[in-house]
Amino acid sequence: MATRRDIVKQTLLLSAGMACGAGSFPLSARPRVSPALAHRVTGVSLQDATIRRLGGLGDGYKATWAADGRQFLAVNDGPGWTWPPRAMYNSRVWTITGGPAAPRFADLPSYPDLDMGTHPDAPKYHGHGLLWVGGRLIQFLATLDRAEDRPRHWIGAKLIYSDDGGRTWRNQDGTTPVRFESFEQQSRRTLAFFDEPDGCFSLLSILQMGRGYRANRDGFIYIYGLNGNTDGLMNQLMLLRVPIAQVLDRCAYRFFAGRRADGSATWSADLAQRAPVHTFPRGWVNSANVFPGDLVLESWLPSVVFNEALGLYVMASTGVGCGPDGTAYGKPSYLGFWVSEQPWGPWRQVHENRAWTPGGDAGSLAYSPQIIPGWTSADGTAMHIAWADLKGMLAFGRDEGKLEDALKQAKSPRDHNRIEAEFLRRYIPGFAFNTQRVDLTLG
Repeated sequence: MATRRDIVKQTLLLSAGMACGAGSFPLSARPRVSPALAHRVTGVSLQDATIRRLGGLGDGYKATWAADGRQFLAVNDGPGWTWPPRAMYNSRVWTITGGPAAPRFADLPSYPDLDMGTHPDAPKYHGHGLLWVGGRLIQFLATLDRAEDRPRHWIGAKLIYSDDGGRTWRNQDGTTPVRFESFEQQSRRTLAFFDEPDGCFSLLSILQMGRGYRANRDGFIYIYGLNGNTDGLMNQLMLLRVPIAQVLDRCAYRFFAGRRADGSATWSADLAQRAPVHTFPRGWVNSANVFPGDLVLESWLPSVVFNEALGLYVMASTGVGCGPDGTAYGKPSYLGFWVSEQPWGPWRQVHENRAWTPGGDAGSLAYSPQIIPGWTSADGTAMHIAWADLKGMLAFGRDEGKLEDALKQAKSPRDHNRIEAEFLRRYIPGFAFNTQRVDLTLG
């Protein structure tokens, strides 16, 4: 069973592999863009009147759009829309059908079991990058080190996939069922990334390119990652790409190594040659935590979607609002939007908010905005984001004794999970699937 400490830790989460040769693959044509329209985007406007609280319990909300019209949604650190909850999950995948006005959510019952409380001392795996492409659903799950003398850092990323719509899940090597390696089993042979310099490429986000990835024109998957765990590194956005058919082959990954004078990208098989495609502002990565020993939070992992109608890439990202002593969530988060004509930039900022408070709620602690790829208008000028909000977490921690007393009355593991979830939902009601329309301003 998860302890009170586990819940607080999970609530505060935002949530080069095996030896490879230096082989190469041919470059293909760039994705199709419309530079004239791209240059016309001058800003974004968040429509507070469209904010909707769509329930669920958890965070993360990385989304991808399948060929059949469904969207798949990664939900971390909670039971999602199952009530009463069966478990408090580190990671789970749900489907969304319908538009932003009346979406319907359904659990993927065959998703690998990542119950927080089953093995409390085992490594945690949190769902991040998610993509539907060519009938295959892939996901990267981030994992943390086991440090006890400092806040824990992200140290690796595990790749899992399904070729039958989420009914059967496999490890990167094709075996099933999915295994979640212990600390002793984790290595560059078992994870896509593990113990890279400064923990780079442990947190991953995948570029979304239309329904079923149909807007892609060059045959590559583009995967964004952060360059480390600390300020000065976590705000450096890195990029890799891999041919669609070779996504399971870590040796086929090529890392962005800089832009040429004509704006085209250079790519390298050598992780050491990596270069940032963008650098976010410094000062938005926490150096201390609300509760001693808690986990380092996730800043700046972006959501990037190709807007087909406008022919440009749109990126949303956020940094954690730090107090004067570096404590996480000492103030509201930073929210930014950027646009680019290529996945590798350069990225032009079109919106900045240094105190992101959705709906004008001054107490909001919103974080991790995710663009929902299937909820973009036909003309491309309206998109939707989802986020979670930690408003109330300090009171949650202050009243931990009340939760511990309540848990003593639990008669079963499921009863234990219900009590935890009810307590969390009462104290932090915004720890849920919140959405809002974002309008792109054309000059």
